[in-house]
Formats: sequence, structure tokens, C-alpha cells
Amino acid sequence: MQKISADRVDDLLKTVEGWAVEGESISRQFAFPGFPDAIAFVVRLGFAAEAADHHPDLLINYKRVRVTYSTHSAGGLTEKDFEGAVAANAAALRAVPMR
Repeated sequence: MQKISADRVDDLLKTVEGWAVEGESISRQFAFPGFPDAIAFVVRLGFAAEAADHHPDLLINYKRVRVTYSTHSAGGLTEKDFEGAVAANAAALRAVPMR
């Protein structure tokens, strides 16, 4: 997997609502009505990440989950990171309406 250019990052960022670039990664914080909803989201995302063989960093704080993607082996962002962001957004929509 190849690291993508800054221009490509900018283009892809427009396709994933709520995500922001942070250094060599992209991240987003999701908020849910309660802890069980947050954990259900993490479980759904975990299965999607395993199927894609691309795993995000996750920070769970009660009803908030921060998801961060970066391709460490490429030294930055790749197309796969943005595919993960799409999967995370879809998993959150299946949980409850996003806020």
C-alpha cells in the first residue's frame, strides 16, 4: 500500500463526513446515547476492520469513541484509511443516528 499525496488526501477528505487530518492520520469522534451504543459501534467496526485487514486506533470514553486511521507501514495515509473511515461512518449509522 502506497502513501497518498496531500492533494489526494484533500480530495478524499471531502468524501468522509466528519473526519479531519491530524498529522499523518485521519480521525473522527463519534458520540452515542450511552455506553452500550458506543460499545456496539466498536464491535461492528471491529468486524469490518478485521475483514478489511486494516485496524484503527480506538479511544473509548463513556459514550464517545474516537477512531483514528493511519497506515503505519506506508508512513502515513493511504486509500485504505479512507475506506476505513467510510466503514466507520456506516457502522455508526447502523448504531443510532449520528450526532
